[in-house]
This record gives sequence, C-alpha cells and structure tokens, in this order.
Amino acid sequence: MPARGVEAGPTVPSLVPFLTARPSQPAEETPAVREFSAPSLAPSVVRIGLLLPLTGNRARIGADRLRAAQDMLNAVQLALFDFANEHFEVVIHDTEGTADGAADAVGLAIADGASLILGPLLSTSVRAVAPAARAAGANVIAFSSDRSVAGNGVYTMGFFPEDEVERVVAYALGRGLRRFAALAPDAAYGRTVAAALQAAVEAGGGIIGRVQFYNPDSRDFSGTVKQLASYNARRGALVAQRRDLEGRTDEIAKRALQRLERLQTIGELPFDALFLGDGGKRLQAIAAFLPFYDVDPAKIRMLGTRQWDVPGIGAEPALSGGWYAAPTPAGRTEFEARYNVTYGAKPHRLATIAYDAAALAATLARTEGGADFSAAALTQPSGFAGHDGIFRFLPDGTAERGLAVLEVGPRAAAVVSPAPETFAAPIN
Repeated sequence: MPARGVEAGPTVPSLVPFLTARPSQPAEETPAVREFSAPSLAPSVVRIGLLLPLTGNRARIGADRLRAAQDMLNAVQLALFDFANEHFEVVIHDTEGTADGAADAVGLAIADGASLILGPLLSTSVRAVAPAARAAGANVIAFSSDRSVAGNGVYTMGFFPEDEVERVVAYALGRGLRRFAALAPDAAYGRTVAAALQAAVEAGGGIIGRVQFYNPDSRDFSGTVKQLASYNARRGALVAQRRDLEGRTDEIAKRALQRLERLQTIGELPFDALFLGDGGKRLQAIAAFLPFYDVDPAKIRMLGTRQWDVPGIGAEPALSGGWYAAPTPAGRTEFEARYNVTYGAKPHRLATIAYDAAALAATLARTEGGADFSAAALTQPSGFAGHDGIFRFLPDGTAERGLAVLEVGPRAAAVVSPAPETFAAPIN
C-alpha cells in the first residue's frame, strides 16, 4: 500500500448518501442510529462490511471511543479515495457499542453480500461477530488490541503492548542497561506489561530488581513512588552517616559532611532502568514524584510504551530522555496533515488503523484474478506497509508490526532506533 503525499482538500467520496436516519432520540441520548441500505449487488462489485460503534450510550461506551469511531469512518473514506475503484463498495453498519448490536450488524453486512468484515472496535463486539462471519466464510479484520479475540478467521489490527515492551527492552539491553524495575497500574494492562517486561528482560540476560503495582484510581501517587525508591531506608542511611561524621573533628570527616549536605539519600537503587507502564495524567503525576524521592532521571533511564506517544509528554522533566516503542511518526504525521486539510480537525490516534485496514482491503480487492481476502492473502510473509509502518498478520490472527524506539525531548520525541522497513531487516 504505497504512501500518498499530502493533498490540498481532495474530493473524498462521501459515505453519507449510504446512511439513512432513524427517528431522532431524546436530547440526552446520542445521535440517531445510522445504517446502510444496500443497493443490489452487481456481479463485478466487491463489497466489504465496516462495523463501528457510531452511536450508543456515551457513559458505557465512552465519549473517546465514539469519537474514535467517527474519525475511523472518516479515515476509511480517505482510503477509498486513495485505493478503491468503482467496483469496490463499503457497507457501513453501526454496532451501537454492544455485543447484540455487533451481532445484528454483521448479520446485515453478510446479507448485503460483504465478503470481508472490517471492525468492530470493541473486543466484546468482535467476539459477537466472529461466529456469524465464520459461518459465512468471511474473514474479519478487527480493530481491537485484545489478543484473545484473534484466530480462526479473525485478524486484529490493534497494537499489542507486549510487542512494545519487547522492542524497548531489547533496545535498552543493547545500550548496556541490565537492571530493570517496573511501576504499573494494578489492572489488566499494567499486569500485561509487567509480565512482558519480566519475560523480555530475562530472555535478554537482564535482571528485574523490582516490580510494583499501584491503584489506578488513586489521586496521590507519592506513597507509591516513595516505596519504589526505598526512600525511608536511603534517607535514614544518610541521616545516620551525617550523625557519625558530625561527631568527628578531622578534615576528612568535614569534607565528607559537606558532600553529604547536597544529597537527599545515600545508597544505590537496584535498577538503572525504570519501566513506567502508564500514560496520560497518571504518568505525569507519577513522574513528577520521581526526582522528589531521589529517583534521578539523570541516572535512571525511563522506559514506556506507545501510551507515551502523545504531544507534550516532554513537558514533564522527569520523562525527558526516556525511551518508548511506537510506530515511526512520519507516516502518521503525513496522515494527520491530510486528514486536517480534509476534515478540519486532528484525527483520533486509532484513525490510521482504520485507514490501513481499508487500504489493505481495497488493494486485495484488485488482485489479479479477482478479490482475494483468504487467509493466505492476509498472512503473506512480506506483509503490508501503512501509515503506522509495516505490519503483517500471523497465522494466529495477531498483527506483527515494525516499531521504532523514540526518545522523549522537551518539545518532541526523536527516533533513536528506526523501525524496520521490511520484516527481513535487522532491528538495531
């Protein structure tokens, strides 16, 4: 899937004419449900289904996911402009963010002649879609990042935190770091990245010095960082040594005491790399306490995942110089610029996933000899190139991706280890 340059306001084929509105909901509900009313299918037309939670209960689904779904729909339109021809059609169905809605949506898509399903977004919806899709012989390219939904005809476009951990740990080990620690939320994501860290470090010959979890609902993380830093013990050791030196009158003791006046603690931490398995405001709040409790970012390298891949992360000084794994930003930057020109807004982070999935579908629809959405076509070893870099589907249905390692700077992150351009290329 070749990359396209930024175009000034392309005439994107609109999907809106394919949508019909039901009677409006009460004001406090989300916008009216929109669904596709399919025309008769010409023999030469290739039709795929697109399943997204375009409406539904905001409190249950989440405003961010609803916004992501709309931006993903917009991204699909851009992909159609770039890759589709007049023989390619997308059938749009709203899952309403529920398993039942997803099951209804996939049934309608299959009845409309869809030979491939893109979506849904939520893992519960993917599970609901899979049986009907398998029965109809239609493979599914889902947008979920849940490994457990993949396999037996379901392929996932989502990013897996385990892969991001493995990539950044391999880079850190290659730069001489050997002792690692982790600070992660006591939740499914936190335990996943902590387990991945332990596996990657041990496989690379490193040592896990400490793993600590915290309540993600807490409003004060000072105690968590204090415990990680063994602050009381290290502070106590400093106070005791000062007391001992203050009782002496020799010149050596006086000089040593002067040096200790500049310290908060004494004693080494059992790690030289700290993995922070979080993002957003929690990450910033935790990072702010690190220097306060004498976890010196100048001595301890901070590590993270794609959750760090957001603008302004370097505004927190403790994270500056930290490393994290994510797609090379160039492709996404190009996409965001083009999306902004077309739609007048910055797209949700998940929009590139939808673009790449739709571009892949449109490309496979133009295969010589006819559209080929088979397992063999989807899992070809060379993979595909998209706005999030290279990716390929493995036989188990998960996506393998080429990731870069980036270093946090005061204003922007910089690539310190580029993503591979092919799956045969070595990673440094």
